Amino acid sequence: MTTYAQIQDDVRACHNRTVKTCWIAHVKALNGLNPRTAPNRQSSESRVYPCPDDARQWIEESMRRLGML
Repeated sequence: MTTYAQIQDDVRACHNRTVKTCWIAHVKALNGLNPRTAPNRQSSESRVYPCPDDARQWIEESMRRLGML
């Protein structure tokens, strides 16, 4: 199982950008991977920091490279 830290490291290595873990969770939810709900999440219906479109592409590329998608 690929961790969020591994995805962050891969995106940083390939695109020289840092992504938030909440963005990774959002991309997982958009792709039907059902991430766990964080205990400190403020609202179960909305996201405080939704993933931007450019970061979504980087995260999905990384998830494909690491075998999650």
